[in-house]
Amino acid sequence: MSGTAPLALSMGEPAGVGPDVIVSIYARRREIALSPFAVYGSAALLASRARRLGLDIAIQEATPETAVGIFDRALPVVPIEAEVDDNPGMLSEASAPLVIGAIKKAAADVMAGSARGLVTAPIHKAVLYAAGFAYPGHTEFLAALCEADGETPLPVMMLAHEGHRVVPLTIHVPLASVPGLITADAILRTARIVARDLAERFGIEKPRLAIAGLNPHAGEDGMIGREELEIIGPAIAALRAEGIAADGPHSADTIFHPPHWRQFDAVIAMYHDQALIPIKTLAFDSGVNVTLGLPFVRTSPDHGTALELAGTGKASDASMLAAIRLADRMA
Repeated sequence: MSGTAPLALSMGEPAGVGPDVIVSIYARRREIALSPFAVYGSAALLASRARRLGLDIAIQEATPETAVGIFDRALPVVPIEAEVDDNPGMLSEASAPLVIGAIKKAAADVMAGSARGLVTAPIHKAVLYAAGFAYPGHTEFLAALCEADGETPLPVMMLAHEGHRVVPLTIHVPLASVPGLITADAILRTARIVARDLAERFGIEKPRLAIAGLNPHAGEDGMIGREELEIIGPAIAALRAEGIAADGPHSADTIFHPPHWRQFDAVIAMYHDQALIPIKTLAFDSGVNVTLGLPFVRTSPDHGTALELAGTGKASDASMLAAIRLADRMA
């Protein structure tokens, strides 16, 4: 076991596979040599889900301070006050207080030093929106929780699998909006955070960053678009002037060929699918979503709530296990 405090795991959407993969991983804790974690959510719901899956595990309410001591004999659960029934696959607005409360409490304990890092199980945003949730998603909510002195950190999404890492510059926006959102400032701010966190949290002394182009063949010297010449290229030059090892613009149809990809510590892509298609092709069940730019470590599995698999025992826990292991190493 590493560290003196547990990792914090928020339970995620109760009707989804978050509870399934958490209890599944805990049931195998000895054979896979897990460091201790505490789950933020409902002990009763987790116990019910474990029974559905035929898992004989003990579950005990705890605090972050007591979690490490009981982890070997019982799954520690930091209770969030909310009444939610165990109905796999059946969404309910009644679950929103539990989901939001678990994220808030877990993040607060990590920032206070009671837990070493945060691993978040998937949430169902439509349920939270119906209950008045005012953020586009998990990441923006976490950034807002970190606001200090009127400043909110810029969260940067990175998908990782072993040595392959990719960062989308723009994320959940219409494809038609992407060109207008690609600015030198966005590239500079994102790349600085990626370079800093790769050095500080991944132990990479001088991270090598590849920057993808927007257009086919990275614009072919302006013949297929000018963003590479007028925005992306100058931003790369500015990063190099700051001492950041940035390279590009690279054609997106070749940079993700594994031998090319492995020459760099991360690739910054211009939009969601340009980044996520290669990493999900490479590691659909075992990729990890890492949020850079926050004042604490945060990872999550690279999949959604998978309502149709909840309670069936068919959900893979590989991505959640990878997220826990990566958070443990980073923390």
